[in-house]
Amino acid sequence: MQTYSETTQYIEKLETSLETNLDPAERIKLLSQLINSCLYTEIVKTQYYLEEQKKLFVHVDNPVYYLQYLLHSAALENNLYNHNFAEAIYQRALALAESQLEPVQIIEFYIDYIGTFLNQHNFAEASSYIAKTRKLLERYPSGRMEAHLLVREGFLYLHRNNFAKAIEYLNRAESELLSLPKLTIKDKYFLSLVFSGLGTVYDKTSENKKATEVYGKVIALCEESGITTRLAWHYLNLGNCYLNDTQIDKAAMYFRKAITCKDDISRQARAAASANLGFCSSELGRNEEALSYFEKAEVLYSDFIPPDTGNISVIMNGRALIYAKLGDTHKAIAYFTQATEYAKQDKNFKQLAQICKDISAFYKEQNDYKTAYEYLMLYDDFNKKATEELNSRLLIENEVKYEAEKKEKEAELLRLQATELQLKALRAQMNPHFMYNALNSIQHYITSYEISSASTYLAKFAKLMRQSLDYSEMQVISLEKEVEFLQDYLYINKKLRFQDKLEYEIIVDAEIEDDMVGMPAMIVQPYVENAIEHGLRLKNDGKVMVEFLQHDDDTIKCVISDNGIGRRQAFELRAKGAYGHKHKSRGTDITEKRLSLLKSKDGASGGVTIIDLHDPVTGEAVGTRVEILIPIQDVMH
Repeated sequence: MQTYSETTQYIEKLETSLETNLDPAERIKLLSQLINSCLYTEIVKTQYYLEEQKKLFVHVDNPVYYLQYLLHSAALENNLYNHNFAEAIYQRALALAESQLEPVQIIEFYIDYIGTFLNQHNFAEASSYIAKTRKLLERYPSGRMEAHLLVREGFLYLHRNNFAKAIEYLNRAESELLSLPKLTIKDKYFLSLVFSGLGTVYDKTSENKKATEVYGKVIALCEESGITTRLAWHYLNLGNCYLNDTQIDKAAMYFRKAITCKDDISRQARAAASANLGFCSSELGRNEEALSYFEKAEVLYSDFIPPDTGNISVIMNGRALIYAKLGDTHKAIAYFTQATEYAKQDKNFKQLAQICKDISAFYKEQNDYKTAYEYLMLYDDFNKKATEELNSRLLIENEVKYEAEKKEKEAELLRLQATELQLKALRAQMNPHFMYNALNSIQHYITSYEISSASTYLAKFAKLMRQSLDYSEMQVISLEKEVEFLQDYLYINKKLRFQDKLEYEIIVDAEIEDDMVGMPAMIVQPYVENAIEHGLRLKNDGKVMVEFLQHDDDTIKCVISDNGIGRRQAFELRAKGAYGHKHKSRGTDITEKRLSLLKSKDGASGGVTIIDLHDPVTGEAVGTRVEILIPIQDVMH
């Protein structure tokens, strides 16, 4: 594991190179390396390097460099707790990332993007991108990305209060990270998330000893690696653990570390540490020191936009208790009053109950039992309201959790159904008659010593089979690949099965970028096969046309037309056994079920329409037209 000292030396070398290198493109690359090294350790430096990099794009027009700049900017905003800004930048970068990056890099992009959704409690989007990333990882395995994704999944379970699952996933993430041959600074950052996430779980489940242990681990890791972006929070959390264990001196030590550490962005953590130091000092009888810390905390909480009235109320109550101990009843009452007003602003019934309880005890000490009783009644009233509020919130949270889990299970069921149908589609994709016919034709060329033709057609057939197997493992392929597959399929039919007595044409709308548009694998071929098998098999001048048209922003319309005998006559011939074999259109049935499960970006599903074509004069059947609405999918390159 690279130490912070080694990282510092590496940064110094890069900075020296930057000073002497004047080439804009090379400077952009050097700055990217510096940003990678400083992103989790030096926020101010990272901001400076990004500004310097931004200036250079006037001279260098490179989408990959610009994308890297966007990703670093988003990560920086996330570290600065500007989660909305971070998401907006990732959204800007999304299309560019999916077109410019390699699959493993896209996986990394998605994992970073998921972090912003989790930070904003947008669990639906987080779940969606986790599922998408999981699919990619199945195709492009990476131990490092697997570890990072497990961290995100662990935090999703943590946010949903499924603590058992959170612990399971975070522990798996730790094992995966520690098994890597070398940890990058980003790996260490994710490892710090593992420890802090486990600490949060143990906090919530009142396992103080375990929480203390993992918070100690994250602090050791961050101190060793120079990861400062969350260090104040880690000190605060460990201090709280010692405070819960009534180890006041140890708690105070870590609260002071939180205030003075290099982390210069965690203002809320500093405010909380200052307030907690006030309570520690008060507990130790250092009243003046306690009041000083309370003042610092109040200033910090007051500077928030909007001011943190809830915590200011707690501070005011703490001051009141100190002055009550000192016998300054006037100041005690004044601060109790302020504490009450701030708690009312915050509509915090739990805090109001605590204040009333403390005021009741204060008046009891003054032998004013009537007022003490009145505040005790108010305490009881506010306590009941706090309990009702808590129960109501828990009810809502459970309802939300239930609905989220229900949707996830439904989505998982749909994914399983889609996978099952895809496997069935592979089995039903090309009927044996086609394959036997093709192989018999190739064998004929071999026995006739037409070696060149045999070699050509065998290569085409092998390619088609390989494509069929490869695409069966993919949920999505590009339209470009689908067209290539159909061309090979139709070519083999024309040459080997119909002896050149089949014409075909594939047209792609000029508005469609076929290499950028994704579609479900193995959707169109069953309908093309159906046209050939049932419409054109007995014709000597058969023609099939396949058109891909832009239907709307989220949907492609595929139109398959043939000049065959029509559905009615085909049915009659099949019933009479005129075809010599019975081919059941299982492929089209399965495809229709798959289309019904697929959704476009706007939620619309795919569908199939079959139209019988007739001669306008005679009324005779002149073919069939099949229209398929295919939701556009994200495609990986």
